[in-house]
Order: sequence, then C-alpha cells, then structure tokens
Amino acid sequence: GALLVSERIDREELCGALSPCSLSFEIVVENPLELYSGAVEIQDINDNDPVFPSSQARLEISESVAAGARFPLESAQDPDVGINSLQTYQLSANPHFALDVQTRVDGSKYAELVLEKELDREEQRELHLVLTALDGGSPPRSAHVQILIDVVDANDNAPVFNQSTYKASVRENTPSGTLVARISAYDLDDGPNGDIVYSFSSHTPAKVRELFALDSAMGELRVKGQLDYEETKLYEIYLQAKDKGAAPGVAHCKVLVEVIDVNDNAPEVTVTSVYSPVPEDAAPGTVVALLSVTDLDSLDNGLILVQVSDVNDNAPKPSQDSYDVYVLENNMPGISILNVSATDPDLGRNAHLSYTLLQSDPTVGHLFSINRENGTLYLLTSLDHEDQVEFSMMVQVQDGGSPPLATNVSVSVFVTDLNDNAPTVLYPHPNTTATYTDVVAPGTPAGHMVTKVVAVDADAGYNAWISYTLLQATDPSLFSVGLHSGEIFTARQLQEDDAPQHILVILLKDHGEPVLSASATVSISVAEMVKEVLTDLTDVAPTNDPRRHVTFYLILAVILVSAAFFITMLSVGIFKCYKWRQSKELFNSSRSTLYRTPGPFHHIDAVRGGFTPPNFYHQVYLTTDSRQSDLLCKKPFTSSPLGSRQSTMRNGEPGLYHQIVGTASRLPTPAE
Repeated sequence: GALLVSERIDREELCGALSPCSLSFEIVVENPLELYSGAVEIQDINDNDPVFPSSQARLEISESVAAGARFPLESAQDPDVGINSLQTYQLSANPHFALDVQTRVDGSKYAELVLEKELDREEQRELHLVLTALDGGSPPRSAHVQILIDVVDANDNAPVFNQSTYKASVRENTPSGTLVARISAYDLDDGPNGDIVYSFSSHTPAKVRELFALDSAMGELRVKGQLDYEETKLYEIYLQAKDKGAAPGVAHCKVLVEVIDVNDNAPEVTVTSVYSPVPEDAAPGTVVALLSVTDLDSLDNGLILVQVSDVNDNAPKPSQDSYDVYVLENNMPGISILNVSATDPDLGRNAHLSYTLLQSDPTVGHLFSINRENGTLYLLTSLDHEDQVEFSMMVQVQDGGSPPLATNVSVSVFVTDLNDNAPTVLYPHPNTTATYTDVVAPGTPAGHMVTKVVAVDADAGYNAWISYTLLQATDPSLFSVGLHSGEIFTARQLQEDDAPQHILVILLKDHGEPVLSASATVSISVAEMVKEVLTDLTDVAPTNDPRRHVTFYLILAVILVSAAFFITMLSVGIFKCYKWRQSKELFNSSRSTLYRTPGPFHHIDAVRGGFTPPNFYHQVYLTTDSRQSDLLCKKPFTSSPLGSRQSTMRNGEPGLYHQIVGTASRLPTPAE
C-alpha cells in the first residue's frame, strides 16, 4: 500500500506556473471492495535562478524629461512558485534614478525606473546601471542585467494613451485572429516625432507574446494562440506607444484580458474495476464495476450531480476520547469546567447531538451537571481537595437518528490543592493546659536530640511541606531546631550556670501561597533526675486542673480491670487442674479391670490442661479390638467425625510418655 516515487520529480516541468501542483490518483482495495481517491501535492524548492531575457538593456532618455518620469524595465523570469519565485529587484546606486517594484494581479513582480533628478546631456552623455533580480529562497538566488542609458536631446511631446488600463474578455475557444481590444494613443508633435508605434512592453512574458499579437500601427490586440481557461484565467498585458523622434517619447498602458470558461471538456468516465462474469444468483446491490467521473471545466460546466440521501450510519465522534479537568478547590458553585464537543457527519436529525451525564456514582449527580444541548459541564458545589481528590464520570453523546447512535466519553475531574490549611501540631498538643516537659541532663554535649515537634498539614505537595524555625527561646544559643524534621538539638554543651527551665516557641510554616503558620511551645528542664523535674513540675503546674479527677478515675479503672483479669485467669487455671486430676483418676480406674463392658467413649482433653504445647498432640482412633489394629494418626487439630467422642493421643518430646485412651473390649496386658 505504499506510494513510491518512481522517477525524479520536476515541478516546473509538470505544472509550470500553476500552484498548487498536484497529481491525482485512485486506489482500489479488494475484499472488501473499496475505492480511494488521493492527490500528491508537488511542493516547490528553490532550484531555479531568475533569468533576464538578455544580459544588457539600452534606454534612450531625453534630457528634457521631467523628474518623476517612469521607464519600464525588462522583467526577469523565475519558474519557481510561491516564496521561491521572483520577489524583488535592486538597482545599483546612482544620483538620477530610483527603482519602483510593482506587483501584477497574478502576484509577479516587475520594475520601473523613476527619474528623481533631471538628466543633462552636456554633463553626462551615458549612464551605466545594474539591475538585480532576487527570489525569496534561503539563500536567495539572483540574476543581473546591465542597463545602458543614452541621454539624447529633447523630443517635446511624448505619446499619451487615452486610458491607462483596458479591460476585455474572451472565450477560451476563440479562434486565432479574433480582436480582443484596441488601444489608442496620440502625440502632439509633427512629423516623425508625432508618428506612434505600438508594441509589447519589454517586461511582457514570452508566453503572452505567443498567445496574443499586437498591430504596431493600429494598436489592435488579437488572439494568436489557443487560450485555455483551465491553464490561465486572466492575462495582464503591458503595452507601450513610442514616437519616431530622435529621442522617442514613450507611453505605457495595461490590458486585462479575462478568459471565459466554455464547456469544452466532456466528463471523463474511468472504469476502475470490472467484475465479470457476474454469478446468476448475485444478490441485489452486488458491486459489478467501479466508475469514476471527472470534468476539467469550472462551476456548473464541471458538475455532475448525484443526490445522496442520508442514513444514520455515523456515531457521534468526540474531539477527545477522554478529558482530564483540573479544578481548584473552594471553587464558586455553578461554574462551567469543561465543554465536551463532538461532531456527526450525518445530516438533519441524524446529526443533532445531545449530551447526558451517566450517573454510575450517585455522588456525581449531586456535584456535576451537563447542558444537554451544548455539552457544557457545570460544577454545582464547592469542592474540597482534602475531602476527595478525583471524580470519574461518563458523558454519553447521542444523535437524534432512529435508532440513535451514541458514544461515551470518560471525564476525570481532579481537585487541585489550595493552601487553605495551616499546619496542625500533634506534639506537644497545643489545646491543653498540661505542660509537656522534656528533660535533658546537665553537661549534655552539642548535637544531642532533646525532643521533636510533630505536626501535619492537611494540604498536599508544597502546601503541606512544613518548615520549623526557632521563634523564641529562654536562651537562643542553647537549642536549635531541624528545618524540616522538627527535631530539637542542643546547639552547645549545657553548662552548670544555664537556666534550669527553658521555654521554646517553634514557628511552623508551610510552603503554600500564601504561607500559613502555627506555633508550638516546648518546655525543657535541665535536671539530673526525674524527681527534680517532678518537683519543678509541681511548682509550675496550675493549682486548679479540671482534669485531675479524670486522670484519677482512669487510673482506678485500669487497676480494677487488671485485678478482675488476674482473678479470672487464676480461676480458669484451678478449673483446668481439677479436670486433669479427674481424668487421671478415671484412667487409673480403667486399668484395674482386664475386661469391661463397652460403653460410651470418654474424652480426655490433655491439650486444654495446659501442660504441654498444643503442637505435641495428635488425634488417633482405635477399634474395639485394639491389639489387632494399627494406629491411624491425623494432622494436628483436625476435627473428628465422632465429635466430642474422640480419643486424644498425647505425643511429647523425648522423655515424655505416650498415652492412648480408647474404648475396647479388652485392654492389653503389660507384656503386650
């Protein structure tokens, strides 16, 4: 399926001055059968220099010509197009002439000499100028032409056209020799100085000279070649009238020739693919052939009209499959946060779209609303980043066809954080009258961590990044605080003459905008023993603490619960010992009789006795004729189908005994 270049492309050879230059093609894809049309646009590169018709141009200008007179110069031609075509002209420096660059209707450039200072034949009989043509490439290409100006004696009157611009229109199939326009000029001089000769201006393109002819005596412009509307729609032709004086006067005019399109191109029907033979049982609608129709004419001449009715065969196509929306918290209720857009290439009702918010989460319906007609999503309430960071929802875009087609678009709304929460101090707790005092011993060296201020910030990111600074201190030189850790260190070794009690005020700031802050007060005592600190605390503690009684009751409750737990555990232990002794007596009594009548199973719970760890026990089952049966051991703690009538085998470490209790018709003898 790759389209390759088979030979070197020359845009100027393919399209000439036409822009854009494109080549059309068609591709047939089979199974399934599809037809694609395409075009390759050939882009221009700056590979051609501007070219003058000749390397030298000669002008004869009378010394009597007044300042402001204009003299057309031969135009350079550049087959490139666009910016790479001819863009401007430059004239070598001189005291008499300036250069005026004009633009034609088709965008091409031409230059005229403008006399700024009158000539004097006695002072200078000849002038040498250089005209440079530049294109717009990078770097630009250029061409040069030498301009030789002969200063001659005056011819009093120059020819004058009766109008500066002529307009004409001609059909593209006009035969050669047809009159297009008649130009006219007059000269007030007598004799040769008043005889006028008409000609094309020097900067008229060669292509125009091939298509049109000008009668030099009558000034009649006629069709010479074959005009083609599809090639050029408008021609801008520059003509001049010159008298026959020794220093001929020259006048200039412009003729605009519009080419009218005629229906001279029949539609071209191209059979792209034919499927033959066609099976006799082919269903209606089976493709037999692919045809393509083209017409080179313009407007109505180039149309072939086929009416196609629309069916709803296109689902709405959203501009994006998903949207991520970022909303600042604490927003104003009712603001619009997103416009979900979609298109439908169908027509009429089939292209009428409606937008619906699918509410898989009931919370979404209370917070968001969407305009059914234009897809604008509104936020109904104010959001809080600390409450919920992200909301996910689905917007359904449905057309008005029958049946309707729909497309779902996922929308994620992210609540971005604002710095609306100040740091919260967790330790020491700020909302209490109790004093948190940390103790440090005298002589503690520098760098010792005394305590730590613990704080959190409900915001996120930089808004929650807390820095700690020492705001106030009893002795600022004694303690320092970690900028980001909140750890309080000794800045130097404690001396005996340092104050025994220190109060530090720590400032906590986040990194939001604006900055929010909080403070924490830390009390540090310098003491050898805790008793000294307690004495100091007693001195500084408030006399009336409303929570003293609460603390007392809490301590009393803990003591009572502990005592109850101890008594309970002691009672359970005594009960287990009692049960163990009872089971032991039962076992001893069973050994006193060789035979006994089968009766109900007895259960000895050795595990619950608490004498050996549970992992030393296995469950076994014995038949009534135990001495002829093998032991069937199960995994530890596996339930027995006999329920509470199971026997328990105690299996201990080396040195421990093995005990098997069961019900049998006969107990084994000691020898067995």
